[in-house]
Amino acid sequence: MPAKAEKIVFSAEIGAKNMRDEQLLEVIERYLNGEMNADERKVFEQFRIENAEVDQRVIEHQQFTGLLKQYGERVELENRLNAIHQEIDVHALTEEVIIHPSWIVQLWRDHHSKISVAASIAIFAILATLFVTGSLSNRSQYQELRDIVKQVVDIQKHGGGHPTITPPPVRSAVANNKYGGTGFAISSNGLIATAYHVISDNDSVYVQNVAGKSFKVKVLYTDIKADVAILQITDSAFKTLGSIPYTFKRSESDLAENVFTYGYSQGQPMYDDGRITAQNGLNGDSVDYQVSVPVNPGNSGGPLFDNRGDIIGMVKARQTQMEGAHFASKSNYILAAIDSLAADSLAKKPILNTKNTLTGLSRQQQIKKLQNYVFLVKVYAKN
Repeated sequence: MPAKAEKIVFSAEIGAKNMRDEQLLEVIERYLNGEMNADERKVFEQFRIENAEVDQRVIEHQQFTGLLKQYGERVELENRLNAIHQEIDVHALTEEVIIHPSWIVQLWRDHHSKISVAASIAIFAILATLFVTGSLSNRSQYQELRDIVKQVVDIQKHGGGHPTITPPPVRSAVANNKYGGTGFAISSNGLIATAYHVISDNDSVYVQNVAGKSFKVKVLYTDIKADVAILQITDSAFKTLGSIPYTFKRSESDLAENVFTYGYSQGQPMYDDGRITAQNGLNGDSVDYQVSVPVNPGNSGGPLFDNRGDIIGMVKARQTQMEGAHFASKSNYILAAIDSLAADSLAKKPILNTKNTLTGLSRQQQIKKLQNYVFLVKVYAKN
């Protein structure tokens, strides 16, 4: 807004028709900020009653400034949370707490204020999730929320003692298939393939291994048509995976061939098997196989193996138009995505494993050997 030459004093002789928009806006701001004297305020309020257009301008400006204030508070909160996150080394604390349980007391003394803020925000997040999903009326979830609040209050009341809060089981993120899927390693240094629709429109993405450890990742490449995405683990706590036990099959598989999957349905590792029922997908789409393997929430992005343990495709979400029909992107589209990684995305071109160590093993042995290379993908969506 231009600099004000002088303050405009509102009086009965001044009306909206005699003022420019910026002058009227200045008067409205003075009114809303409480800068008018009693007589001037009385005259302006009477003018609002008599002039519906001016009254609407006042209401709209008040709403607008309120939204600006809310946005500023939200930005400030996000900055505070980012600062707290930067101060706390989560992975280091995890190791210390596991090895030295007695240090929990000292940790609480040093960081109880930050933990209280985080717990309060966790409650807010759960409330928001329940409201958005329409589950706020669910009695069991209401009871769970009430228990969490009680535990947080107990912590704040007993600041010097042992924290007693027990995290509730995660239900909203993976169980309802809104923010979860499966991914699998394509190199020992943390390159992971998953389905594009699993990570689309994300704010941040993490992967969790079979041992329950989570790692931050970034999205390197996406192919929307083939529904393929390539991720890279960027977390400093990540260590090399070692030699990948499976390889990619470069030729197409045969109709009726036996296949199996391993992924995180409902957030839990799950195995299923079946057959290739068609060499093309829905409406003859050559990108996909049609398979009889059950596909449940969370399976999307998981590997599809043949009996030898070669990856022949990537599982996609169930197509409800065809009862019992499920689909998987063919392996050559995954390989094309790997080859298409931009030169500046990686320090060097990924070297894919060429030796399959799953061949000849029983199915139980295959699963035990490959489970360390298949990950739960956890996506936190944009607002």
